[in-house]
Amino acid sequence: MERKMLGLKLTDKISCKEIRNKTQVSDIAQYIAKQKRKWVGHVARLQGNRWTLRVTEWQPRNGKRSRGRLARRWRDDIVRTTGNTWTREAKDKEEWRRGAEGLILQ
Repeated sequence: MERKMLGLKLTDKISCKEIRNKTQVSDIAQYIAKQKRKWVGHVARLQGNRWTLRVTEWQPRNGKRSRGRLARRWRDDIVRTTGNTWTREAKDKEEWRRGAEGLILQ
């Protein structure tokens, strides 16, 4: 879409980063990752017995997942990007925001 906006073709050999700088369109994958991280921080700082926190930390009773390739859970993405201690890290709001800026810059 951005190539079409600028009237470019793939044969012009212009990188996606250069095109993104020209169009000033934000990368949707980065935006989604940023919003997801904001929501995770919000959920981790919830107090009491809120349903969002309970659902995030819920473990099935039998403890086993079905055979074959495991279905990716929301929590799996969080642990992959931030580590197993994400709930403790997210309690400090300012530190959590600084970490988000670092992930986006990568």
